[in-house]
Amino acid sequence: MPWNEPGRGSGGGGDRDPWKGGNGQQPPDLDEVFANVQRRLKKIMGGGGDDGGGRKGGSGGGSFAPFVGLVVLLLVIWVAWSSVHIIDESERGVVLRFGEYNRTVAPGLKFTLPQPVEEVQKVNVSRVRSLENSSRMLTGDENLIDLAYAVQYRVVTPEDFLFNVSQPEVSLSHAADSAIREIVGTNNMDFILEIGRGQIALDTQALLEEIIARYEVGIEITSFNLQEVRPPSQVRQAFDDVVRAREDQIRFANEAQAYANQVVPEARGRAARVMEEAEGYRDAKIAEATGEADRFVALLTEYEQAPEVTRERLYIETLETVFGRSAKILMDAPSSNNMLYLPIDRLSQGGSSLAPPPPMTLQDDQRGSGTTQTQTDPRSRTGREDR
Repeated sequence: MPWNEPGRGSGGGGDRDPWKGGNGQQPPDLDEVFANVQRRLKKIMGGGGDDGGGRKGGSGGGSFAPFVGLVVLLLVIWVAWSSVHIIDESERGVVLRFGEYNRTVAPGLKFTLPQPVEEVQKVNVSRVRSLENSSRMLTGDENLIDLAYAVQYRVVTPEDFLFNVSQPEVSLSHAADSAIREIVGTNNMDFILEIGRGQIALDTQALLEEIIARYEVGIEITSFNLQEVRPPSQVRQAFDDVVRAREDQIRFANEAQAYANQVVPEARGRAARVMEEAEGYRDAKIAEATGEADRFVALLTEYEQAPEVTRERLYIETLETVFGRSAKILMDAPSSNNMLYLPIDRLSQGGSSLAPPPPMTLQDDQRGSGTTQTQTDPRSRTGREDR
């Protein structure tokens, strides 16, 4: 159903057209609205315009109060914008008053006089900055060498970094180049290329810190690194051959030293073992001789006290020793039968492979006597008869 259908009003018959007012009038035209806004702006800026009653104002008869208010408002905004500063934790604020250094402010919310009275320049003091450079230099032994290095630094004094030197990065580059040239010029090429890279970097950093301290640039050198050290490209192949030969020399020397470390301790060990064995043999012989002498002295003492008894005991002990080492047997054989000898003592000692001796036959002239003697000792028998 249409909005403006008759009979739909709350009072029983008004129009429901949303584009009309409650009293049935049309809404204002957009062109008229823009024209009103324009007239008001002209009135604020001091120009002539319609005062709302159909009268036109003169070109200079407007009031300056709205313009002054606008200027004051803009001035307040400008002062607030240029006087309030937020300094980050990693930054420091350098305050300039009429272009001259005044103070350095810490991180946080800071207030200054508005520009152009005071101005704040923020400097990052925690970021590590880097500077790289490469050049060809002359060594102490008059050889050319190509170097590439990198310097890492950070700002520690913002006011010195901004005002003491006009271009601190350029000054740092010149100082680093001068320091590395001085250090390289006092060392030989072999030392720089092989084992001296770390020492060269440390010496250069120390010299560069000394130069920067004299310049008062306001920066701190955190590290100095040699990124590349090489001979010129024209002689690089020959130099590589020299380096390989030197590496082979070092390798051969290390192998020889390793062999010496293996052989020398073994020889020393064998020599020590021979010495220990000789000393042990000497001590054993000395102890054995000492024991024999002590035993003889003790035996002599006993013999002097009881000669007969001692002589008898020595005789018996001698017979025991002699017959204990002899393989012959003394036995009585009253019968004339053959006797089979079985070497049980040799079998018990592992001589099972030995064949038994042939059977022993008794002679006729020994049957009557009833005694067979396979070994006699005239000296022993004479000694026994003497006793």
